[in-house]
Amino acid sequence: MGYKVISLKNIYNNIGENETKEILKKFKCELNKDVEYFLKEKAIEFSKQGFAETFIVTSQYKNEEVIVGYFATTSKAINLKPIIVSKTKRKQLLKYAQYDNIYRTYNIALPLIGQLGKNYNNNYDKLITGDMLLKLACDKVKKAQEVFGGKFVFLECEDKPKLKEFYENNGFVCFGKRNLEKDERETNSGEYLLQMLCDLSKRN
Repeated sequence: MGYKVISLKNIYNNIGENETKEILKKFKCELNKDVEYFLKEKAIEFSKQGFAETFIVTSQYKNEEVIVGYFATTSKAINLKPIIVSKTKRKQLLKYAQYDNIYRTYNIALPLIGQLGKNYNNNYDKLITGDMLLKLACDKVKKAQEVFGGKFVFLECEDKPKLKEFYENNGFVCFGKRNLEKDERETNSGEYLLQMLCDLSKRN
């Protein structure tokens, strides 16, 4: 089954914001309300302000192009503690990071997959696997790194066993936690998010 990855910016530039918002209203993700809230309430504004870029993933279903999922990417500075990074990765990170002797952390700006979710409206989630959606997001980051350099990407997720296992099975390793901001607690469970790192050169 083929998939199309379309920039949200291209969509609202072509058909306008109001019509784009009507299309996005059909997206449902009961498993993660933050994913749904971001797409409907923040994605367009973040794109216009240059904070993050959102990409809509579509597929054919009964001769109609439908949204099966989406992901959003941006760049964010993080701190990596040496203890959670293998010696090999530590050497690789030194090429892109600055070591802070005081706090004993690596300061590095990395691509962030900020949102990732399938569309559960009308069972469209069955048209794509989570593995494939994550691959499309990673491929988009890898394409950008062909121009700007780099090989790592990270994401943040709720501390749930199945979710953590999913990302680990896709080559991500946990390197830390980030406490939730006040406005994030309405759409996320728990008090923090796990931070997961992946070496994209190891992914096909």
